[in-house]
Formats: sequence, C-alpha cells, structure tokens
Amino acid sequence: MSGDKLAIGIDLGTSGARAVAMAEDGAVVATGAAKLSSHSDDHRDPIGWWKAVQVALVEALGGIDRQNVAALAIDGTSGTMLPVDQGGAPLATPMMYNDPVADRALLDAVSAHVPRESAAHGATSGLAKLLAFQSRPGVFRVIHQADWLAGHFTGLYDVSDENNALKTGYDPVTRSWPDWIEKTGARVDLLPDVLPAGAPIATIAPAAAEAFDLPAEVVVVAGTTDGCASFLATGADQPGDGVSALGTTLTVKMLSDRPLFAPEYGLYSHRIGEMWLAGGASNTGGVVLAEHFSPERLATLSAEIDPAEETGLDYYPLVRPGERFPVSDPNFPPRMSPRPSDDATFLKAIFEGIAGVENLAYQRLMSLGGPRLRSLRSVGGGAKNVAWTAIRSRRLGVPFLPVLSEEAAAGTARLALAGARKAGVL
Repeated sequence: MSGDKLAIGIDLGTSGARAVAMAEDGAVVATGAAKLSSHSDDHRDPIGWWKAVQVALVEALGGIDRQNVAALAIDGTSGTMLPVDQGGAPLATPMMYNDPVADRALLDAVSAHVPRESAAHGATSGLAKLLAFQSRPGVFRVIHQADWLAGHFTGLYDVSDENNALKTGYDPVTRSWPDWIEKTGARVDLLPDVLPAGAPIATIAPAAAEAFDLPAEVVVVAGTTDGCASFLATGADQPGDGVSALGTTLTVKMLSDRPLFAPEYGLYSHRIGEMWLAGGASNTGGVVLAEHFSPERLATLSAEIDPAEETGLDYYPLVRPGERFPVSDPNFPPRMSPRPSDDATFLKAIFEGIAGVENLAYQRLMSLGGPRLRSLRSVGGGAKNVAWTAIRSRRLGVPFLPVLSEEAAAGTARLALAGARKAGVL
C-alpha cells in the first residue's frame, strides 16, 4: 500500500473533543478540537457530544488529503453509558462516568453477585447503569459513550471494546460476558458484542463516508477509554513500560504481560492486544504542593534545589489521612515532619516523598505479579519540573523516556493504525 496512508483518532473527554490524523510512522500530521460547551449547555447531551466530534474531525480532515484515510477509532470516558433504540437514538439522558446509581436495590443486586476482582463494583459502575436503564421502553442496547459515537460511523450500535466494557462486568481474561451478570437481574441481551481494542469493527457506513468525504473502504476500529488512550499516546508499548501522571494526584500505570487484579487497592487490568495495562492512583501529588506553595513560589524554590543530595527526611506527603495506592488504608496518616526552617529544603523533602510513593507504587505492581519496571514516561504538570524529575530519576533508577504525545486522541490513532494493519489496509 501507499506510504501516505493515515489513521484518525478521536477523543471525547470531559470538556471537549480532539481529533488527530496520524501517519504510519506515528507522526501526527493534523489535529482538530472542539469544546463541548460550544455545542451544548449540558455535558450529558449526546447530541452535543456528536457535534463536538464532527467539528474536531472536520478540522483535522481539513489539514490532510481525506482520500488517504485508512482507519478511524474513538475513545470515550470510561463508565459513561446510555440506552439506545435499534437506530441508535438515545432513550434517556446518559449517565456520565461519575454519575452514581441511587437505587439501593440495584446496588445490592450488584454487590451480591460481582466477584471481588471485577471492575463492576460500585454505584458508578457500568453494570449498575445497565440495571438502571434496562427497563426503558424500546431499548435495544445499553452501550458506552465510545460505542455510541463509533456507531455513527458504522451504523452499528451493538459493538463495544474490551476496555470500555470492563466496568460493565466484562471478563478480559476469558474474553466474555460472565454468567454471574445475569444473576444481578441484568438483561444480558442488552449488552453489546465486545471486540479487542484495536480490532476492526466494519468498514465505514456509506452515509458517514459521504458526510465526511472519506473513502468507502475506511475501516472503523474498536476504540478504548480515555485513560487507556492517554497511556498509549505516550509511546509506551512494551511490558515494563510505565507512565506516571503527576497532576493533582499521582497515578501510575504499567504494561504487563499478565493481568493484575488486587481489589484491596482498586487495581484491575485493561487488556490491550495481548498485553495488560494495570495501575493505581495515590492521594499524594500536586494537591500537596498546592497546599503549601503558590505556583510562583514553587518555581522559585525549585530553582534553588540541588537534586543530587538527599535531605534525609522520610515524608509520605498527604493533605489529610487516607491512601488508596500503593497503601490501601482510609486512615493512613500523612508524614511531613519535621519541617525544615528553609522552604526550599521543605519542598525538596516533599518532592523526595512523592518520588518515594511513586517508587513504592511500581514496586507494588511488581509484587502483585507485574514485570520489572524497565522505563518511565511522565505526563502532567509536575513532569515539567526539572528538579523534581532529577529526584524521581535517581529514586526510580530506570531510563526516563520522552513522551510522544499527551493527547488521548493520538493513543486512539495508534489503535486505528493497528486495526488498519489487521484489516490489511495498511
């Protein structure tokens, strides 16, 4: 095939849509973006979702030769669901990823039958939302946000991917909907068919090809969640590749050659191809820094730090008691004393403490059966701090590699490329 074939990745996040056109070598050649607020006053409005996706896609397509597009994939927010009729029309206001089901009887049915290691626990799970939606008159399927958007390109509203389906109870090990789901009272006939992330779904529907002036042979590929897409965007692709997100909190994720499940840490694994993406979230991170320093003061003090020397202080930085991962304890106490009189030393000790938590998090993943950490990529605001990066590099002792992209849409474009290769169109 021609070397100029392209894949399109679309990301619908909490605030807007992004589209990326990616060449076969992974280079991003065009992008597009649209804010949800520009198309709807309600972030739960699926028509607003679709309008934002269209605007972002058209903007990206405007920077390329559309006839070179070979594949397309979409990611959405994990756990966002809606009931639809056979033509894909929404039958109720969607429930977002963080919208809880309030019906106690439904939640009791879920908790009574969901295995410990499943990701389908809790009031915000996809399974709880299935139970809440399944009695809608005329319901054909209860599907995830990414499924619904992909359906606009295929005409199929009964297909999902292994990542979005995880919180609805899908078993990624057996690659099936497990028998226990029916015991909760769920209508299993409303569950979508599930494909591996990156697997071809179908060629683009004629109406969609015409609407976007795309070739009739474009392959629509099973997408993923926004979180998994963000990981894939970095370029991490081998067992032992880790990605740390240094934002308000610290999140660590690592590719593994085997699934890791540890309910006590809220840890489960997404299946991506024949690899597994496992990770956890700590309560430490930028929230602790913001508690003590303004952004300006943080920048000034960081420039005064010599990262080559240890303070000797053993902090576990938290703003209040309670930790999720790598320690699972709702009463776990912060450890941030003694406090040095010098603010730069205090900041350095916090940096060291967060780096220590990060190191412990990867050690925890290894102790639960994951591979040895072989490399690290860093995203989020904290990744730009040179002194902190040097402290983290010394503490973790693995190569720190550049991030190819922090755009979730770029990760989804990588899945689209993989699907195009499987379909033989690249």
